[in-house]
Amino acid sequence: MRGVILYGPPASGKDTVAAALRQLDDRYRQFRRLKAGPGRIAGYRMTTDAELEALRASGCGVVWENRRYGSVYVVDSHGLRRELHDGIPVVHLGQVDAVDAVRDAFPDAQWTVVALTCPRDVAEVRIAQRQTGDTVERLQAWDETEEIESADLTIDTSETRPDRAAELIDQAVKGSVTAPE
Repeated sequence: MRGVILYGPPASGKDTVAAALRQLDDRYRQFRRLKAGPGRIAGYRMTTDAELEALRASGCGVVWENRRYGSVYVVDSHGLRRELHDGIPVVHLGQVDAVDAVRDAFPDAQWTVVALTCPRDVAEVRIAQRQTGDTVERLQAWDETEEIESADLTIDTSETRPDRAAELIDQAVKGSVTAPE
């Protein structure tokens, strides 16, 4: 079992790079976290607060949970286990503790952790282009995102094309990383 964790702040390119990975090899599948709350629905499995409470009460369903932008986002054990068996899940995370939680929950999986970065001014432009109306909150989240020291690969998405980023990640997953051009 193999998986990819794309780690980075908002607008660092996680969606774009995940799509490029899928184009490269259809075994890569963006893991759609559970989400309860307002805002964007693309890329999530929408749920309710009551359903999340039941998942929490089960004691074995929540790998990681965080709150941002008035919503709750959950990496669930059942969903991620299914994705690990069906392909190579690409999990989007923005907290170092979340990376550790996913690795700890699935220690038998080979995780490739990729830190995606870009300058803050680039992220600000990308966020504004999304027109989600929450630029201030997303930039605050960008500022609060810790650097991750345990990444297998770091890619600046302002300097590396998505298709090249996907190639580098694929090489890392396969165990033969080359330096970015």
